[in-house]
Amino acid sequence: MPHDLPLVASGEPGSELSFEQDHGALIRRSVLRGGVRVLTEQIPGMRSATIGAWVGVGSRDETPAHAGSTHFLEHLLFKGTATRSALDIAESFDRVGGEHNAMTGKEYTAYYARVLDADVSMAIEVTLDMVTSSKIDEADFELERTVILEEIAMNDDDPSDVVGERFAEAILGGHPLGRPIGGTPEIIRAVPRDAVWAHYREHYVPEGLVIAAAGGVDHDEVCALAASSLTAGGWDLSAPSAPLARRDTSASLDATLTPNLEIERDDEQVNVIIGTRGYKATDPRRSAVGVYNAILGGGMSSRLFQEVREKRGLAYNVYSFPSPSAETGLFGMYAGCAPERADQVMELMVAEFERMARGVTEAELERAKGQIVGSTVLRLEDSYSRMSRLARSELVFGDLWSIGEALDEVRAVTAADVQAVAADLAARERAVVRVGPRSGA
Repeated sequence: MPHDLPLVASGEPGSELSFEQDHGALIRRSVLRGGVRVLTEQIPGMRSATIGAWVGVGSRDETPAHAGSTHFLEHLLFKGTATRSALDIAESFDRVGGEHNAMTGKEYTAYYARVLDADVSMAIEVTLDMVTSSKIDEADFELERTVILEEIAMNDDDPSDVVGERFAEAILGGHPLGRPIGGTPEIIRAVPRDAVWAHYREHYVPEGLVIAAAGGVDHDEVCALAASSLTAGGWDLSAPSAPLARRDTSASLDATLTPNLEIERDDEQVNVIIGTRGYKATDPRRSAVGVYNAILGGGMSSRLFQEVREKRGLAYNVYSFPSPSAETGLFGMYAGCAPERADQVMELMVAEFERMARGVTEAELERAKGQIVGSTVLRLEDSYSRMSRLARSELVFGDLWSIGEALDEVRAVTAADVQAVAADLAARERAVVRVGPRSGA
């Protein structure tokens, strides 16, 4: 059974959880004074380590007038602190051959570094200095505003990015989850520095921070380094505070689905997504959804790939995807093809989507489960993936399966489970989003 990740801080140094992972890896979790959560996975024999500082705030948490502030802030934290310049931060990792980056999602933001085990202390100190002590001065703010506008323009030039953003808008119109993570050019040009600063001060607090580390790490050392680095950055860890609660996964969703959305562009291809509202991240059917997706469009042996590309040569890229969030999700099928083939490709996509509800073969089922089991194990050979798994379990799920338990859940999925998911999704209202030359052009 999964291990519960409670949100209760008690005693000194706080609530504790420890269990052995597959093949001797040791997972430990502590809640530090101040409410900071620290999770580590010590993997025997691994010389690298990945350190992550995660904050449970994403683009969905912004006001409409300041949409894009979370992503803006992610950029700004690399621009320097009271004690380190942007060049100092970059050189800290370059001189040891490390990697340092960040990502903004719709429900969380992460800053992470992958280094040798000997450089873990440096990685923690520099990353947490950024998290606690970013200057966000006016000159850097204006400079980065231009950079972000260029990033948005780059994404807008990619029709596959555009169709993905507009698909989320079509499924979740009116809800913050339907907005683009980076904001719009109009909002980014107008957002003031004080609004991003206020966003930073409100959300980057001890109770909301999760520190995750995997690889060649020692849990007690990570906790000690985290506490000293956060205190040096001015955060108060003197009180035994409880962490912030996880998102409410039972919240009602106020969103309007747009059945058809066509964006006319002078492109060489039509990019299309057909899909529906999917399942939330904590839905007990998530393993069945994974197997369903693998059969429908999750690989080169999938139904979509075989029918659209291999048998008919109508598209180079065609696949399906689930995209879960706290209280809802998306499920879509994507294809990019020549304009004159778009209608036929869309018909085939819908046909395969509906055919899934009539059942899958045992051969398809076993192949899909083998694909998921194998790709999961291979992915988790990397310390970044292990670190990310810890943090997402803490922020999203509230429990952590061992890898063996997670794989057993996949192996237990039946053909009836997959068919039930397929029938449910096929019966839901759909959206069709096209980007490219207009219909009939």
